[in-house]
Amino acid sequence: MATIKAFRAIRPQPDKAADVAALPYDVYNRAEAALAVKGKPLSFLRIDRPETTMAEDISIYDPAVYEQAKINFAALTDAGVFLREEKPCLYIYELTMDGRTQTGLVSVAAIDDYLEGVIKKHENTRDDKAADRIRHVDALAANTGPIFLTYRHRDDVDSIIRNVKETKQPIYDFTADDGVTHRVWIIDEEEHIAALEAAFAQIPALYIADGHHRAASAVTVGQKYRDQHPGYTGEEPFNYFLNVAFPDNTLHVMDYNRVVADLNGLDAESFLARLKDVTNVQRVEAAFHPNAKGCFAMFLDDKWYSLKAPASAFASEDPVKRLDVSFLQNQILAPILGIADPKADSRIDFVGGIRGLSELERRCHTDMRVAFALYPTSIDELMQIADADKLMPPKSTWFEPKLRSGLFIHSLI
Repeated sequence: MATIKAFRAIRPQPDKAADVAALPYDVYNRAEAALAVKGKPLSFLRIDRPETTMAEDISIYDPAVYEQAKINFAALTDAGVFLREEKPCLYIYELTMDGRTQTGLVSVAAIDDYLEGVIKKHENTRDDKAADRIRHVDALAANTGPIFLTYRHRDDVDSIIRNVKETKQPIYDFTADDGVTHRVWIIDEEEHIAALEAAFAQIPALYIADGHHRAASAVTVGQKYRDQHPGYTGEEPFNYFLNVAFPDNTLHVMDYNRVVADLNGLDAESFLARLKDVTNVQRVEAAFHPNAKGCFAMFLDDKWYSLKAPASAFASEDPVKRLDVSFLQNQILAPILGIADPKADSRIDFVGGIRGLSELERRCHTDMRVAFALYPTSIDELMQIADADKLMPPKSTWFEPKLRSGLFIHSLI
């Protein structure tokens, strides 16, 4: 069963929250991150991506970068931007995007739950990305970006959260530049904290929706601290990591699309002929978002096509093989386009659905040849795969809205 706890958060002063809050470090490439911090001296991205405040030629993995993260964090702390809670608390974090609201509970979760499979993952982590965040967490001795968890919703949790929202004023309430509204309520009443911790103790599993690398790095650093403190009791802060847990019935998963640089030596006519061996291919007049499982949109040579996979392609008992991303990989990307390992092949790139179909067209007009838009993977599919101890293909889910970093910081010491 799941273990969550209240914690003494380091968080922005209420009048600074909107200026501090930043999108997760990994939604930006280096140039985008540098642009995002311009004119924003309080942006937490200066801590999550400290190279944005350093010389452009420095490697993002240089030891000095992690030291700069400490310097930048200390500077904001010394300036009074952050406060530290007097006692352990929980928080309600509500995000509203395009008229849709999702509400999660901010807490710390046990690293033992991750190690023992109570907190379930659905994708592998890359060593280089995990190593970067390990060094970042270790340098700051803190979790700065929350892991996005989900769980099968419970009425008792919903009821407590609804009661707090109806009876208290939020401590943060702002709308970010991208139009997403963020509201936070503090839960400092011992009876509410105890009731929520007890309710989660009845939940058999939590699932990582987004933040696999942040979770893996937080657990690795926690284990390092355990090694350094052989007499640890299990109650020390380093035994836990920062998270926001959302009920499954409130989440929205967007498509995570693919662009490929070439046709693997084929001309367009030959490529289309190969596609017709595995899908129903139809030319369409305009871009469209696939609206059903097994349906794909493809952009090639300034034309849009509809691809429909046969129903038999999703009849497997293996939940991974029933994914649309698996069909695309196993029937098109690997055998036709020669992309056997999408994690390592430089010929493929991934485009989050938030960027829209126009981004697929743009990429095909610049550095790519063909694009595929997919029907989104569902939360239920994610949970089925995690419950089966299996892993999705890389880049199978894109969640929106994104949690902001910097609103809650969990000190490990």
